[in-house]
Amino acid sequence: MTPHRPLDIASGPRLAARSAILLAFIVAFEIVIMISPFALFFYAVFNPVLLALDHVAATRWLTAFFLPHMIVPPDVLLIAIRVAGSVLFVLGMAAFLGCAMQVYVGRLWRTSAAMKGMYAVVRHPQYASLGAAGIGLAIMWPRFLTLVLLAVMFFLYYLLAKDEERRMLARYGDDYRAYANRTGMFLPRSLERLVPGRRSAGEQPGAGGLVAILALLLIVTVGAGFGLRAYTVDHLPLASIDGVDVIGITAGDVEAMQAILPSVLRAPEVSRRLAGDAGREGQRILAYVIPIDYTMQGMIADTGEEWRLFEQHKTIGMITEYVLHPFAHLTDGHAHHGTGMHAAGMSMHDSPAMKRRIIFVDVSSASRPSMSSRDDFGIDTRRTPRFFVDVHLHTGEVLTVKDIPSGSGWGTVPTPVF
Repeated sequence: MTPHRPLDIASGPRLAARSAILLAFIVAFEIVIMISPFALFFYAVFNPVLLALDHVAATRWLTAFFLPHMIVPPDVLLIAIRVAGSVLFVLGMAAFLGCAMQVYVGRLWRTSAAMKGMYAVVRHPQYASLGAAGIGLAIMWPRFLTLVLLAVMFFLYYLLAKDEERRMLARYGDDYRAYANRTGMFLPRSLERLVPGRRSAGEQPGAGGLVAILALLLIVTVGAGFGLRAYTVDHLPLASIDGVDVIGITAGDVEAMQAILPSVLRAPEVSRRLAGDAGREGQRILAYVIPIDYTMQGMIADTGEEWRLFEQHKTIGMITEYVLHPFAHLTDGHAHHGTGMHAAGMSMHDSPAMKRRIIFVDVSSASRPSMSSRDDFGIDTRRTPRFFVDVHLHTGEVLTVKDIPSGSGWGTVPTPVF
């Protein structure tokens, strides 16, 4: 519940908590910032932190991703989770704005404490709504660091809510206590009754209780992330073709590569580039097979300026599509943004739909040799882009072979691997 009164100056602890929550949302909004013109300014501050975490074995997992982001999810569960991310974010933000409007209109009219609308069901719907939006963001940009900050954010919401309830009891007394007895804190009361260790509105947890709550939140959120990551790796569309591990971005591409990749690997300009890796202990070659106009290819490797999304000046459109059409950026290609083959006067043979780009990546691990294609996606592995080959999907003709820098389109920023 939020009182309708002039906004007071937050105390030091409350200000620190709200600042930490703001930081959590900024990190969670990385996917939005990285495709905006502000990406370089953001990463000037944030990337050193990511690199510092990535270079230490004990913290490298924080920069890793736990859900597929650059491939069409090959599994109904993974599809449902990604769709749920957009739904939770949109509904969470809409509910938060609705509650905020209710509170501030009440302050304008100087009415009593908010007890109607969503406040009639839960005492802190704004925090609950932001929590739902935070879960949605963590699904849409599934970095483990985001999960950790999400758990901390939930913990801070709990502290802020308890502090508000203490002040409401001091101000409204028995009226607020009666309201608290018929409502839940963040969930409807019928659901909160199932939560062990729940406390009444006036009951403040001790230091030990707070540590236990934070630990539980971290265990649940991070544990869920590792579980989803293991599930994702087990369901990736992978194949081994002539000693090269192959992953397809869109459905059917791995099967198509079974027919044409062997001849591509025998092409002199390709075999020469791969010759130095033959038989190297613990070294594997991973090949990403993508549509030649795949929008997100800059996250795999720096294949050209047109795939550095922060340089495209289409931020609003890409963000809207990313939230409301979760898989369009994976399936529609660059042509979706305005350059269809008919407009360009292309024949079907020359259409981007008839071509695939194969990005060859060195995979190695300092801690253990890679024994299978699943090891290509271990948290402790290093993936270094080498070169890409453009081929015709039906004929297998090699169209282009080009060496590329070792980083992605965002330089050294740790980006998704699946």
